[in-house]
Amino acid sequence: MEDINRLIELAIKEDIGEGDHTSLACIPLNAKGKAQLLVKQNGIIAGVEIAKQVFHKIDANLSIQQFIKDGAAIKEGDVVFTVEGSSQSILKAERLVLNFMQRMSGIATKTNHYISLLKGLQTKILDTRKTTPGLRTIEKIAVKIGGGENHRMGLYDMMMIKDNHIDYAGGIKEAIEAANSYLKQQQKNLKIEIEARNLEELNQILATGNIHRIMLDNFSFDDLKTAVKLINGKYETEASGGITEETIQKYAECGVDYISVGALTHQINSLDLSLKAI
Repeated sequence: MEDINRLIELAIKEDIGEGDHTSLACIPLNAKGKAQLLVKQNGIIAGVEIAKQVFHKIDANLSIQQFIKDGAAIKEGDVVFTVEGSSQSILKAERLVLNFMQRMSGIATKTNHYISLLKGLQTKILDTRKTTPGLRTIEKIAVKIGGGENHRMGLYDMMMIKDNHIDYAGGIKEAIEAANSYLKQQQKNLKIEIEARNLEELNQILATGNIHRIMLDNFSFDDLKTAVKLINGKYETEASGGITEETIQKYAECGVDYISVGALTHQINSLDLSLKAI
């Protein structure tokens, strides 16, 4: 993907700049080496394909032998891949590969954990736009690798009418009508999602119609059950707001189609991995 290529090029420029002076000083130009990507923490591996791109962007002659694919469960001591070739090139790529893979694996592991809490239920886990600026593409890839679903990528690929839009537009009916009118005028085919803050707003949305999904924001369990019954499958449903590992199963049992969890990308711990010479 073009976004990933640009990101890798930016990361290389940021980290290497005019050159890796330590390696240039300490390692002969023609020295050859081999290293392995060692797992130091149980989880879900993600970013192997990104790592390959980084290595080959640094040096097209580096040879990679892969043992574990993206999305696989890993345990401490596993070797994901080995890389062989110019020692200077391996050292240049080391931190970039680890930065990508540790964060992506942390996100995939977190996502997979949330999904495990909903085993046997139909509700799907969604990410949000609460991502690291510039890293949204790889963070959303990591969510997918972990078994989650991607919400919209940005403001451009889906319309989402939230509380501020409703307030600025003058009300729910006005906001929905304006959104549909805009799509018609611009000849765009985008789905419309709208946020409901309470059952009163939900009833206004249902009376207006012409949307695809309703986000039920910060609803109590009882109100969420009521909302799902009122919607009755006419529109997709999404629960959001303050949902934690401790409460997510109970929310899902209310029958919503989706639960969006910002914590998948903005409250994660990187997985412990290392690239060790062998």
